[in-house]
Amino acid sequence: MAKAENLASPVNPGASAKEVLVIKLSALGDFVLALGAMKAVREFHPSARITLLTTPFFEDFASHCPYFDAVETDGRPATMKATTALLARIRKAKYDIIYDFQTSGRTKNYFTALSRTGKAPLWSGHHEKAAFFHDNPERGSMHSIDRLAEQLAVAGLAPNGRWNVNNFPKPDLSWVRPKLRNAPRLQPEYFGLDGPYMLLIPGASEHREAKRWPVGNYVELAGRIADAGVTPAIIGSKAEGQIAHDILKKEKRAKSLVTRTDLFQIVTLAEKAAFVVGNDTGPMHMAAIAGAPGVALFATTESDPDHAAPRGPSSIIINSAPTLAELEVDTVWRSVLALGVLPA
Repeated sequence: MAKAENLASPVNPGASAKEVLVIKLSALGDFVLALGAMKAVREFHPSARITLLTTPFFEDFASHCPYFDAVETDGRPATMKATTALLARIRKAKYDIIYDFQTSGRTKNYFTALSRTGKAPLWSGHHEKAAFFHDNPERGSMHSIDRLAEQLAVAGLAPNGRWNVNNFPKPDLSWVRPKLRNAPRLQPEYFGLDGPYMLLIPGASEHREAKRWPVGNYVELAGRIADAGVTPAIIGSKAEGQIAHDILKKEKRAKSLVTRTDLFQIVTLAEKAAFVVGNDTGPMHMAAIAGAPGVALFATTESDPDHAAPRGPSSIIINSAPTLAELEVDTVWRSVLALGVLPA
């Protein structure tokens, strides 16, 4: 088989590694779900200088993350010249091992190109000629956390050859607040939130309308939440500006934080939120990992929770309608009540 022909019994350098590269380019949800795997790499190579190859969007966040010593942001070069420069830099660095957590066609091509000019680097990923080839044919249907755990087991990081639910490092965001010294901008009061609040996360891919719960439903839900004595705080990017405007127009007790929160603030707001409700989108994953109880809304025709659901200590996944337009407010409200977090 191809796997046996790559390298004779490849050995992960482990604690002796001096230079390690981790590749993770996007998207937000996938990036935060990979934090456990990133932590595992840091622990397995305690003395190494670990570099993350990513994109500009993650530069500030990753630069504060304790798992990396350096962050490079040209992981998606736009020209052939830039691609050549990236590959030359990787080749010159002579990494002891490279972990490809993106496992896309682009990153597979990086391995192919690096292999053409001399000895192939030790590579963990989904390439048939990689030293540590994750060749599970079901990998595409696995949850991101489980897929990365298995990939790292193939690369020799798992105790006794495999991880279990208890010993694989879970994605962790508890480092955010201390890394930023619990700055005033991380506090709810910075946003004028001086009482119980929750986060509404109405965003989703613009080109996948079925993943978006209708604005009118968010308006009705926000009203019920406000009636219960909790302020609905809407978070999102510029793309959610109109959605927030429409919600506030009809439910004035809600508060819009759209475009006002960076990734660190999403984490720390979620830490202190009573709960969160949102579509299948990156900030929902961040909120769940930060520990917020939450209700995540999935459309059965768009996403499979088995490999895309937020994983937090108290998350309820609703996956009962083909499109979110068909998901009733009463269904979501019952799940909110089931969280048991509303004021008595």
